[in-house]
Amino acid sequence: KVAGSPYWYVRVWDRQQKKYVVKSTGEESSLLARDVAQDVALSLLKKEKTVAPEYTFKHFGLKMLNNMQREARLGNKSPGYVKSLLWAIQNEDLGLLNHFGNSDVRDLKTHSFQEYMINLTTKRPDIKASTKNTLMAAFRNVLKVARDEGIIDIVPQTPRAKQRDNPRPFFRFHPLVNKENDVYKKLLAEAKRMAQEEVVVRGVKVTDDLYDLIMFLTHSFVRPITTELYAIRHSDVVVASDPKRLVVTVRDGKTGFRSANTMPAAVAVYERLRKRHPPSSSEDYILFPKYENRTTASKVVQRQFRELMKRASVEVDGATGKPHTLYSLRHTAICMRIILSHGKVNIFTLAKNAGTSVDQIERFYARFLPLSKEMALNLQSFGGQD
Repeated sequence: KVAGSPYWYVRVWDRQQKKYVVKSTGEESSLLARDVAQDVALSLLKKEKTVAPEYTFKHFGLKMLNNMQREARLGNKSPGYVKSLLWAIQNEDLGLLNHFGNSDVRDLKTHSFQEYMINLTTKRPDIKASTKNTLMAAFRNVLKVARDEGIIDIVPQTPRAKQRDNPRPFFRFHPLVNKENDVYKKLLAEAKRMAQEEVVVRGVKVTDDLYDLIMFLTHSFVRPITTELYAIRHSDVVVASDPKRLVVTVRDGKTGFRSANTMPAAVAVYERLRKRHPPSSSEDYILFPKYENRTTASKVVQRQFRELMKRASVEVDGATGKPHTLYSLRHTAICMRIILSHGKVNIFTLAKNAGTSVDQIERFYARFLPLSKEMALNLQSFGGQD
């Protein structure tokens, strides 16, 4: 009921108009008003166009997911990417099927997606641009399946949400900073000290394994996750020469299968690990091998590393104000190659080796690093002419 009227009103959601229909029932009795409300709702349903299942967004959405999962099994798509598409399609709160599931793909236009994003942003004003772009990519992938099957001619334009690129926190090192401010060296020195003092963290003694894990991460570019760093077995490592390096096979990394070449220092680290933990078979893990459960190994390392950062007073990246994590070592590795190569490293080679993209390195690393003297000289060079 509303003030000033003796009659009951009905409010029904119109799925086509994407708004509520509000009208008077003309009845003072709530029982009679309910009958009128049902009639109003039924009349709206009768107006809706029935969509054959084979033309619905849901039909092509499920087809797209099946295709992507098959490609991931074949190694053609990243499992992480497929997982993000699965979330975008089927998430109970934000998923595309909730909004477009019964829609006819032949009727979906640019404004259809824009209206969805407006409603989503109103509902969730805190949603990140990266999440919006994941939803956009999933929407386009679904419609691409419909296009490839000849159901629609073109995929509607869906502009990307603007993203603010923030620098990744890493451990500052010389010559990027003065030697006395070399945070990376400070971290390594404290790791050595903790092993010598046999510091115990949550019942586990810190050993030289922590120091060597830090060194290995910084010189191998792998990610500190269970499917990359903690998944490396002796059978995945080959010691190579000319130049001196390890060739590490990452079987199921964030971006799928890849071979990573390390820096020379990783060879000495690997030899120390083999000597400290002689492998009984080639299938033994190279880091923290006594933990068969690699999630447990990861948690042990994370706890020890947090204690290490606390003792070394390097918990926060002073330049960005962001907290350091184990991932900061991977960021340090990439930044070291850019700086210590004096700007001569091939960014494509670096990206391929690290299992990322040139775009990612340029957006999150290179653009935030200052120009060194050598980079400036490279910039001002005239191809060897006098």
